[in-house]
Amino acid sequence: MAFDPKTLYQQALADQGYVPDPQQAQAVNALQACFEALERGSPAQGLYLWGPVGRGKTWLMDLFHRGLSIAARRQHFHHFMAWVHQRLFQLNGTADPLQALAQELAGQIRVLCFDELFVSDIADAIILGRLFQVLFDHGVVVVATSNQPPHLLYQDGFNRDRFLPAITAIERHMQVLAVAGEQDHRLHPGAAHQRYWVAEAGKAKALEAVFKQLSPGDPGSAQPFAVGSRQIQVIRRSPQAIWCRFADLCEQPLAAMEFMALCDQFSAILVEGIPALSGEQRAGRIARGTEDGVARVEAGDRQLPALAAKDDAVRRFIALVDECYDRRVALYLEAQVPLEALYTQGYLAFPYQRTLSRLREMQLQRFA
Repeated sequence: MAFDPKTLYQQALADQGYVPDPQQAQAVNALQACFEALERGSPAQGLYLWGPVGRGKTWLMDLFHRGLSIAARRQHFHHFMAWVHQRLFQLNGTADPLQALAQELAGQIRVLCFDELFVSDIADAIILGRLFQVLFDHGVVVVATSNQPPHLLYQDGFNRDRFLPAITAIERHMQVLAVAGEQDHRLHPGAAHQRYWVAEAGKAKALEAVFKQLSPGDPGSAQPFAVGSRQIQVIRRSPQAIWCRFADLCEQPLAAMEFMALCDQFSAILVEGIPALSGEQRAGRIARGTEDGVARVEAGDRQLPALAAKDDAVRRFIALVDECYDRRVALYLEAQVPLEALYTQGYLAFPYQRTLSRLREMQLQRFA
């Protein structure tokens, strides 16, 4: 088994300059045991790897996935949930759509690997409350990464009790391991490659030169870019790059699917006019009898998470960065404040730490 996770990990340490990490080594041993059981056709327990950003969780999961000879799917968690929502819509009218979805998936794959499990949307939380258990009942082995241990997922989420069965299923069917060593492996030295600028009054926009470099000989078009039924306003676009204002990408009702479409079409995305995104959190309430996502709110006013003014835009910005990072699409940003000061206060401060780490890594030549 030349491509099993332990062999690949040891090769990376010996030949590629990776730094030994005891917690990574522990995770590799667990992944190896799961890998060997799956390859033998034996029952296998899934794995849930959690820890701070930059500890190599995704890399370790990819080592595991790379060597599997059995049917497996590897997706970012946002992509997986986008597929789930789409498939459930298509199964509308089926007696038990979740059972049908799980049975269909189990007929296609034995292993599901997904990266960056993070739940912030009530519709996702309600679906996942049952979906995990149904997948496990159908024999699907799940290997996942997250920045949080299972018991903290969707911690302050609305109607969290609907999500608790998912936590129970994860802890019953997956081995939970912390990958939380002191070393942030994303901060290894690399040649700087600037992709983030602070706008200065009276100076030419940095992204003007970037667009010209990315689109040689092509002045670009200012025509909006169509994504499904939506039109995204652009400053300029060419076959290689799209240049937009932050307000037109992150302050409009776009979703992960639209960002996926952008990354399908362009090898570089340029975003200007990014304001300081931090803000004081303010409590919100939802009125009696109104709708929240897919579930009707029970009688009585209900408390919502305290949000800052730009948190909806921040949520979309996080999704955009995640998509560009996963797809290796170059992301060039021009903002009003330095990178470290972009978002320091708000409801999304914890998940944004992953985004900040990824943006730092994007400033290195090795990311290109």
